[in-house]
Amino acid sequence: MMTWIYLAIVALVLILSVRCCLAERDFWKQATAALVVVPLILRLLLQK
Repeated sequence: MMTWIYLAIVALVLILSVRCCLAERDFWKQATAALVVVPLILRLLLQK
């Protein structure tokens, strides 16, 4: 049960980060969001 809650939180943060990355016009904010997205995708796929 805790794993599903954890994955739901990770998915929510991932969705918000991708949305921020696509909505921003500043390159550095996009790059920062992209750097956050990569580990979140790995966590969502249960990779370490």
